[in-house]
Amino acid sequence: MLASWYDEQGPAADVLHVGELPDPTPTPGEVRVRVTVSGVNPGDTKKRRGWLGSSMPHPRVIPHSDAAGVIDAVGDGIDARRVGQRVWVYGAQSYRPFGTAAQYTVVPADLAVPLPDHLSDELGAGLGIPGITAHRTVFSDGPVDGLIVLVHGVLGGVGSLAAQLARWGGATVIGTVRRGSDLNRVDPAVVSHAVALDQGDPVEAIRAHAPDGVHRIIEVALSDNADLDNAVVTNGAVIAAYATRDGRPRLPFWPLLFNNVTLRMLGSDDFPDAAKRQAARDLTDAAAAGMLTVAIGEVYPLEKIAQAHDRVDAGGRGRVLVTVPS
Repeated sequence: MLASWYDEQGPAADVLHVGELPDPTPTPGEVRVRVTVSGVNPGDTKKRRGWLGSSMPHPRVIPHSDAAGVIDAVGDGIDARRVGQRVWVYGAQSYRPFGTAAQYTVVPADLAVPLPDHLSDELGAGLGIPGITAHRTVFSDGPVDGLIVLVHGVLGGVGSLAAQLARWGGATVIGTVRRGSDLNRVDPAVVSHAVALDQGDPVEAIRAHAPDGVHRIIEVALSDNADLDNAVVTNGAVIAAYATRDGRPRLPFWPLLFNNVTLRMLGSDDFPDAAKRQAARDLTDAAAAGMLTVAIGEVYPLEKIAQAHDRVDAGGRGRVLVTVPS
């Protein structure tokens, strides 16, 4: 099969190879997916770079955990009728050496989720890590029907999906963007009120729409927003943080304590399996109902995977995808 891999960590152009590797074979409980589109996440590029001092987890790594494609073979114990089924894939390279940047990937059957025929491969490949992370930020502490949910970074990969899932779950969504120039990009059908963090007093702007405070906060920059978050929460609120710019954030401990705030940390590779399965079901149902979309940024062919990784590392708008030739 045609695949991309790295045998050592480093810059994308230096360590990512594209060439032929043996076709994988599914073992009991697994399925093999013929990949059409592979999703690139910041976590994939961080693993390749050795972020935070991480080392090579395996002698050789085929990167990427997310994808869409078609099941073309199954292992023992899996219903043969799954062959030919369109699926989206998550977790392929989570604690596993070989991910989705290849013509074939083999995963436990639960990680290949049926993809309804009217949904695109690009959408399917754009769910995975950001979608399941978004689902956990929204629903880890129960339903959100009737609640006010504040989503920071509402135009980002996780933030945009979190906002859509919260709205799907019956919440009123307030979203923040870093710059006022981004306000016109926020979908008013999803986000009832959008606030730019560089304009006026964001606390006052949020409180204008949530005078009694917000019930849940989806946090992409805990170190930057801790004081703001404390100023807008209702008593007993939950802050669900999946990222921070400062690895040792300063927190207003006593004010948060008196507000009885729960601070939930969320790391996607280690979510409980049952929670991942529930997230996969809900993401598929919301997308099938037209309540969930993924903004696609750049799309690269597999032979330009290094450029795709560099694009993710540089940041920017939309999901970065890699197409795999048949």
